[in-house]
Amino acid sequence: MFHGRRAPLLLVAPAAAVIAGGFLLPVGVLLFEAARASGGIVGAYADFFAEPLHRTVFWRTLRLGALVTLVSAAIGYAVALAIVDASPGARARLVGLMILPLMLSPVARTYAWIVILGRTGLVNGAILALGLSDQPLRLLFTETAVFIGLVQLFLPLMILSLVSALENLPPDVVAAARTLGAGWISVFVRVVLPLTREGLVVGGTLVFTGAITAYITPAVLGGSRVLMLETLLYQRVSVANDLVSASVIAAILIAMSLAASRVLRLAATARGRRR
Repeated sequence: MFHGRRAPLLLVAPAAAVIAGGFLLPVGVLLFEAARASGGIVGAYADFFAEPLHRTVFWRTLRLGALVTLVSAAIGYAVALAIVDASPGARARLVGLMILPLMLSPVARTYAWIVILGRTGLVNGAILALGLSDQPLRLLFTETAVFIGLVQLFLPLMILSLVSALENLPPDVVAAARTLGAGWISVFVRVVLPLTREGLVVGGTLVFTGAITAYITPAVLGGSRVLMLETLLYQRVSVANDLVSASVIAAILIAMSLAASRVLRLAATARGRRR
């Protein structure tokens, strides 16, 4: 259908146009807004990180994003291994259960945690019934609540990525490692993990990026007590009308997402080379 040297360019052109219009242009606008500050781009970032609140919010966002990614990877591998080892019928049902939460609104899923973690919720009801406390605990509007909500929100993405990687794992490598005397932990660390690192990189990138850029979950479960960069961005735009700070926050979120993908890719590549 397409011939000549221009054929690849014609095939790439639609995707390039979408990327340019949907990503590069908005990023350029963000950088331009930051450059309009009195001190330029460097001054805008320096002024942003000079505020103690902004530094706290930045490190909280980075910390929660990393913790959500690590916990999702640990749980995701266990669930993915169980799914891959299940019979075809059970595997289809389990994968369907993993996909089901993705079909529900994040708003509905997040508000469900209010019923569970509220002062009159299921967790506090169980604590009071067991006599572990004489009054309800404050579980909502804490970093723990935000962490739980983010894990529940993005864990399916990690599981699906790892299931896809494990399904492409050669079926004889685990049996061969066991035959040579390797324990289950050694098999996972030295065989399964290196051969499925691409799935881990994809899942880790999706989970980390989603965790640091999610708005509904931190806003509902964290409120004004547990600000993250995305909720701070909303405040700067809707309340303070500070477009410069909002542009800086948006650029930081983009940089964090790209850096996370790069770090995971480099870590997986370095581990593969050592093997």
